[in-house]
Amino acid sequence: MNNASSDYSYVADNWSAVRARVDDACRAAGREPSDVSILPVSKTFGADAVRAAMALGLRRFGENKVQEIRSKAAALAGEDIAWVVIGHLQTNKAKDVARLASEVQSLDRIELADALHRRLQIEGRAIDVLIEVKTSPEESKQGLAPEQLLPFLAALRSYDTLRVKGLMTMAVQSEDPAAVRACFRQLRELRDLACVQGHDLKRLSMGMSGDFPLAIAEGATEIRVGTAIFGQRLRTA
Repeated sequence: MNNASSDYSYVADNWSAVRARVDDACRAAGREPSDVSILPVSKTFGADAVRAAMALGLRRFGENKVQEIRSKAAALAGEDIAWVVIGHLQTNKAKDVARLASEVQSLDRIELADALHRRLQIEGRAIDVLIEVKTSPEESKQGLAPEQLLPFLAALRSYDTLRVKGLMTMAVQSEDPAAVRACFRQLRELRDLACVQGHDLKRLSMGMSGDFPLAIAEGATEIRVGTAIFGQRLRTA
């Protein structure tokens, strides 16, 4: 259900429906529902929508843009919220990320790691990070080239403010389930290869509202869901 008003009571029903679909997808893949977490993506929705989700016990929220985290964090000051950056991140946003975010899922280059590390040192903080890998041929998609993953992981060992927990990707936008699933499979295989090389990467963030059953079938540990929970975007992100 979609609702562009200030009444976000529909979020509860949407959340229940998404959780049921995730549970079904897990069982179909021979996995336990508890193996897969859901990251609600609140981009373009305001503080009231986040409050509606918080009433359901949700405390982690994904955002594409740092300026949205900044405005919502101010509106929800004092609340126990973990903001997760999932969009492409410019180095000049590192100051706000180091101050406000609990996690970055779109780390994809050493320049960004440098910028985050410097600002986190100033803040006296460390955060979890996932490395975004480009598994889709689309030029619009961001991420590290697959062949660069192992060298990048090695380089990140010297950044003690960045706790590398896993990998993230966005699949190709396609009506062909095999093409979409191949993107998710590639990320899992890259993770497995990295683990053989001694890297502890337990998390795979992959799958969104339109394709998460395929991601779950390929081993996702977390899916990022916006539209199916909050409805259609209220404005252009």
